[in-house]
Amino acid sequence: MSRFTDPLTGADAVGDPTAPELTDGFDGASGAGGANAGDRDEGSVNKTGTTTVGIATDDGVVVATDRRASLGGRFVSNKSVQKVEQIHPTGVLTLVGSVGGAQSFIRTLRSEADLYEVRKGESISIGALATLAGNFARGGPWFAINPILAGVDEEGSHVYSIDPAGGVMADDYTVTGSGMQLAYGTIEGEYDEAMSMADARDLAVRAVEAASERDTGSGNGVYVAEVTGDGVDIEGFDDTDAALAER
Repeated sequence: MSRFTDPLTGADAVGDPTAPELTDGFDGASGAGGANAGDRDEGSVNKTGTTTVGIATDDGVVVATDRRASLGGRFVSNKSVQKVEQIHPTGVLTLVGSVGGAQSFIRTLRSEADLYEVRKGESISIGALATLAGNFARGGPWFAINPILAGVDEEGSHVYSIDPAGGVMADDYTVTGSGMQLAYGTIEGEYDEAMSMADARDLAVRAVEAASERDTGSGNGVYVAEVTGDGVDIEGFDDTDAALAER
């Protein structure tokens, strides 16, 4: 029985028994023409590996990421990936997981933020944008993403982690990616809720640097985004020393 056959009447549901059966790529491996996500050629998928850090302060938020992408976790395919992008007048999103899925997620969320502004005449709040991001992650086609959403609105500074199942968690600081344990270890001992933007920037950069020392999925410098009520500033550096020297 074809999956286009009506189980009650036995009639062909598409009207043409010779027509090819279309699949979405996520059927069981034994299905007609389908393959599930686990059957993808993971060795040819660009992944970020990644260490991404977000820290909130009273004056704004700082996000730092490494710049490495790899193929199957075995080969460095790119050394200058920008893993944090502006998606809101005062908000950014990091790129974590499969590069294609993360890039598509960023474009979609940026479009939704723009549409909201056009329809409502004001920017969407960061909290509402985080909820929207979680809804998209839970119900959308994006594969293996785990970004940080960070920004500033009328309610203050915000940092959210978005997990692959759509979970949204707010915190004063958060880390995602393959180097998260190493980066967390650096932040835990030095974070101060009263720290300045400059201190938060240094801490975020040093957390990425620590992860890059041992995590094979992280490295090749750092991107730093500073977000305040005035807007977003994103800079890339070939090494972490240069990012620290900018202070």
